[in-house]
Amino acid sequence: MAATRSNADPGLFGPDSVTWQAHGDPMMWIAGIRALYLQALHPRAVRGVTQNSDFRRDAWGRLMRTAGFVGTTTYGTTEDAERAGARVRKIHRLLGATDPDTGERYGVDEPALLMWVHCAEIGSYLHVLRRSGYPLTDAHADRYLAEHRHSARLVGLDPATVPADRTALAAYFARTRPELDAGPEAHEVDDFLRDLPVPAPLVPARALLWRRVAHLAYDSLPPYAHELYGRPAPPPDTVTRRLRLTGAALREIPARLRWQLPPRHILGAMARLGPATRPGPYRLGR
Repeated sequence: MAATRSNADPGLFGPDSVTWQAHGDPMMWIAGIRALYLQALHPRAVRGVTQNSDFRRDAWGRLMRTAGFVGTTTYGTTEDAERAGARVRKIHRLLGATDPDTGERYGVDEPALLMWVHCAEIGSYLHVLRRSGYPLTDAHADRYLAEHRHSARLVGLDPATVPADRTALAAYFARTRPELDAGPEAHEVDDFLRDLPVPAPLVPARALLWRRVAHLAYDSLPPYAHELYGRPAPPPDTVTRRLRLTGAALREIPARLRWQLPPRHILGAMARLGPATRPGPYRLGR
């Protein structure tokens, strides 16, 4: 164990995991926005969001709750992670959505919907990190996907059914592609992400920062997503260059300063386990 305090609980993943290192990177924020764009393309899944939450009124709250869940499951104690998962499963059991075309009522905790949300999220994290220059080899990428059978279990999936390497994940996306469509709900999410509601004093910052971040996240989507949303895809080389430049710039910000921002799970984990567990790409070869 890499922790300096061997009697402390390392949590679900622990300091020796790929997840522990990768999730400390600042490009995770852009990856998370990409995941939202991609998740919205599954009509049944996105209705579970639009029909059960007023995300336009609670934009930052929703984003921070998602970040908090990822931070807790990555860097929190095992008990914290299990408690967060139980809370998510309980909420999902209580919620349903209605197909406006057929009138069918279905639960948002259908395994197929949970699988799409999971794969779109984890796949986006991996895609943006690697494309932006974070040093994950193919072997690291496969380890990362295998590790996230833990997070899949927390939201109610059978880990044995979850793609655990790049080949399985690509096959899953190929199978699911015919089910995707950019319906009214997807365009509602698209509009929301491109023009995030903010208090009046933050409108200039939204124009300066948020829209650039959201556009970059959108541009990094796969070609079929651009086709479904109905906007032309930028040249892939241009997107890759922008991701690398953005990643390089954000990684120049001292990690200790970045980690002061909420929800601060990394600092809590280092306090619990010791400074030797500081996440970073330099640990991937260990």
